[in-house]
Amino acid sequence: MFLVNSTSDYKKPLIAGDADTLGVDAAVEVERYLTFRDNHAETPLVSLPALATEIGVGAIHIKDEGQRLGLGSFKALGGSYAVIRLVLEEAGRSLGRNVDVFELQSPEVRAIAKTMTVACATDGNHGRSVAQGAQLVGAKAAIFVHSGVSDERVAAIARFGADMIRVDGTYDDSVREAARVATGRGWTIVSDTSWPGYERIPGLVMQGYTAIVREALREMQEPPSHVFVQSGVGGIAAAISGHLAVVMGEDRPTFVVVDPARAACIVESAKAGYLIKIDHGEPTVMAMLECYEPSLVAWRVLSRVTDAFMTVDEDDAVAVMRKLANPADNDPAMVAGESGGVGLAGLIKVASDPGMKAALGLDQASRVFLINTEGATDPKKYEELVGRTPESVVANTFERAKA
Repeated sequence: MFLVNSTSDYKKPLIAGDADTLGVDAAVEVERYLTFRDNHAETPLVSLPALATEIGVGAIHIKDEGQRLGLGSFKALGGSYAVIRLVLEEAGRSLGRNVDVFELQSPEVRAIAKTMTVACATDGNHGRSVAQGAQLVGAKAAIFVHSGVSDERVAAIARFGADMIRVDGTYDDSVREAARVATGRGWTIVSDTSWPGYERIPGLVMQGYTAIVREALREMQEPPSHVFVQSGVGGIAAAISGHLAVVMGEDRPTFVVVDPARAACIVESAKAGYLIKIDHGEPTVMAMLECYEPSLVAWRVLSRVTDAFMTVDEDDAVAVMRKLANPADNDPAMVAGESGGVGLAGLIKVASDPGMKAALGLDQASRVFLINTEGATDPKKYEELVGRTPESVVANTFERAKA
């Protein structure tokens, strides 16, 4: 499915609150917070000139979030950042003064953090970030996972000391159960999706993702003309598109949201013209994107600044994993998990279709920005789909670089 944005909100300005959440001042603050993380380093912006020539565009740049903060996905920026902000705010209320991030490890702040429990639902990556953030500040974490989350991903979260709670059903079922239990027990819900009456904390999670685009823009000689970003509930796509809209205004790039065909809640909402929940169907291999109801805050942004919405199929996602692991010519190899290369899958699909290309103005001069949103967060699944271990792909990258 491919459709241009025809919603009634298209090209309207972001509402003031969303513009502030995703604006320059907030993004600068995110990057300041990152300087206090022991394992912080900007992730690579990788150029793929051979692939760009192959599909007929001028340039392809991919931000490789598989290397972010030791967690293997872009989610490392959102959940942990929100947890830190919330702990500092609670400390400020308790101590009766402003508490800054440089005080995070002080005895006073850690004593307050120990009284807090943060909770969320996850497909894997967001929960890992929330759990890591809780461990960092000395708070407790309760992470709710649905039946489709692999044991490997559960173990990766549990190693941060989180209590793991299994929930029957889908991601959306786990979101509801997390909210119910957390509310009853006085825990703080740190969700990456939002609903009426619960918007600020998911906004903080999205705010954390603005670091991705700020880092990328600093490295590019020219800003992108096109951006393709995959979407689950919409948070990462809204953060990137919203920040670009604030920073670049009328000169912002053409923005395309890419959904799995089996979990296309953003695309179906665009088709309907308003936020809708879709029915649960057959599971998708793109596990981190298997969501059936958009985030309210994310949809509010995407309906205004997204230019087109599209879906990709299961085979498209797996083919891109393999293409990135086994690149043409001198392009560097990249480890992309099942959901990591979905934006690239969307670009390849558009580039092969004259109608879609024309609708987006995609041509040989186009400069495309993409995000590898995750590395091999389930290494066994990665090897099963790609036919190689993540380690062998990384080793081959080094060998190609030396050649």
